[in-house]
Amino acid sequence: MRTLAIAQDEILRLLSTRRGLLSLLGFALIWAGVLSYGILPAAAFFAGARESGLSEILLPRLGLSAWEQWPAPELAVYWAISLYLLPFMALLTSADQTASDRSRGTLRFLVLRCSRLEIFLGRFLGQCVIMALLILVTLGTVLLVIAGNSGEFMTASLARAPLIIINLILLVLPYIALMAWVSVMARSARQATLYAMVVWLSVSLLISYLQARFGPLALLDWILPGSQVGQLLRLADWQTLDYALIPVLHTIVLLLIGGTLMWRRDL
Repeated sequence: MRTLAIAQDEILRLLSTRRGLLSLLGFALIWAGVLSYGILPAAAFFAGARESGLSEILLPRLGLSAWEQWPAPELAVYWAISLYLLPFMALLTSADQTASDRSRGTLRFLVLRCSRLEIFLGRFLGQCVIMALLILVTLGTVLLVIAGNSGEFMTASLARAPLIIINLILLVLPYIALMAWVSVMARSARQATLYAMVVWLSVSLLISYLQARFGPLALLDWILPGSQVGQLLRLADWQTLDYALIPVLHTIVLLLIGGTLMWRRDL
């Protein structure tokens, strides 16, 4: 119960602090730009290509033949953009899970009422709920656009909504877990973001070295979070869940690392 209370406090902190409100405003502006200048023009282009038959030639060449299986072009474009944009937003919004509390010294007072792991997992769960709400909001705006542009596709699009929500939540979980880990080592959100970049680049360079030294190893292709995005981009419908185990494993490993550091690190 204390873990859930900490998760609730994390959500309220986003809605009641200046930094949290500015983050939401920034996300709203970014999403408005993506919707207006990304999703809508691209959806109009592919809708015209579908009617002219050009999509049957163009999409297979781009490896996007599965886009034809989406009920509305707006939904197909949203799927592609969200696979790249939402992980980036997860990194930004979840950077300050425990870092600022450690810097201010409030983390020492929190551990008087909760264990370190309860704080660690509570903050992680709170950020997961925040990202889930952002996913619901962004998908909701796209569904409203579909309802206004092509209402006949609305029923089929609503039927795909749970699939998209599940996939996108699974996608962002490892990124939130990564920031939970680096936030334990940092004293500010900026420092946590820097640490995340260092970890990402270090692992990428290590993978490149191992593949150059020992040849292509299939396992190495799945180590970094988001390694399944290229496959998801080429899929539609429920086969997208074939890769659900990958982000789950990433999340578990990153939480184990971060939880261990949280347990041992001085406050």
